[in-house]
Amino acid sequence: MSLVIANIGQLVTLDPAEPERPIRSDAALVIEAGRVAWVGAAAEAPAADSRIDAEGAAVIPGFVDSHSHLVFAGDRVDEFEARMAGRPYTAGGIRTTVAATRAASDDELRARLHHLVGQARAQGTTTLEIKSGYGLTVADEVRSLRLAREVTAETTFLGAHVVPAEFTDDRAAYVDLVCGDMLTACAPYARWVDVFIDSGAFAVDDARRILLAGRDAGLGLRVHAGQLAADGGVALAVELGAASVDHCTFLTDSDVEALAESARGGGGTVATLLPLVEFSTKQPYPDARRLLDAGAAVALASDGNPGSNFSTSMPLAIALAVRELGMTPLEALAAATRGGAQALRRADVGHLGVGARGDAVILDAPDFRHLAYRPGVPLVRRVLVGGEAAQ
Repeated sequence: MSLVIANIGQLVTLDPAEPERPIRSDAALVIEAGRVAWVGAAAEAPAADSRIDAEGAAVIPGFVDSHSHLVFAGDRVDEFEARMAGRPYTAGGIRTTVAATRAASDDELRARLHHLVGQARAQGTTTLEIKSGYGLTVADEVRSLRLAREVTAETTFLGAHVVPAEFTDDRAAYVDLVCGDMLTACAPYARWVDVFIDSGAFAVDDARRILLAGRDAGLGLRVHAGQLAADGGVALAVELGAASVDHCTFLTDSDVEALAESARGGGGTVATLLPLVEFSTKQPYPDARRLLDAGAAVALASDGNPGSNFSTSMPLAIALAVRELGMTPLEALAAATRGGAQALRRADVGHLGVGARGDAVILDAPDFRHLAYRPGVPLVRRVLVGGEAAQ
């Protein structure tokens, strides 16, 4: 079956095969068998089995959200209110969510997860990474990843989120568990392994051991680093060839240089920025301009989670990136689509070039820049995943 999206006023393809032409006017797009089959002028569009009239609106690639934590129970709205009143953010609140998640049933966690994924889809997200990390026992981490795998192939084992309360006095024993029985049980349900490097979570030496164990188990590498301080995590991520290092709020000059060097030639470590977290914690925003000007690869993601940011809104992330991170609207859109794909080492999503998966978002706006220009307005009119209406 084939589908033509006709009468597109502005088509943002971000096609890596045509870097000099990321945007087309008066365009059409054909999706066949779930893949982009043709892109060109509206007047030259071939016939297809079905047709969508974009009515002059902008069409963009579906967002690729490469960082989220959506398997959990409860919320931390009291913590949010306290932060807004001046209490600083720390990583310790994660344990509150761990307790609630452990106490929840599979059906309760599944219902919450599907609800949150539906909200993300409605805002244009068509590819979504989901981490574990709110179970922190072997059984609960396996359960989190098993549930996440029901909705995405991009699942990440984050047993090294924080040290759970029962291991407060024996951190080394918990690292042994993460590298041993927990990893063995979780690896069949995960594509990636991740570690939160922070003074309230895991040190660089612990992270190295966990990441190497994950790599030996066949998992790709991701890292949380630089959220609350320059902590050595960026250097470790680049050294080990991690696909992405996420947060990157506090960076040294050598961190920026390492990320830029890694990006040369493609395939290096992507700096994934999470501005919704800074919005929700009142922390300083990361400096995307500094990274882009140095030549680093940059992605935007939501970091949807119940503590530091209970939002999966990629449009809001784009608006914040333009307002606070020093990005142009096109840079921000590219980071939220093609950049996210690069952070997941995916060439089939994040753009609308021929051969890409047919993930397209029709906006209720004539120009993609309205995503930043009109923050908070529901501008996503229609979402297609593989050429089909998003569920």
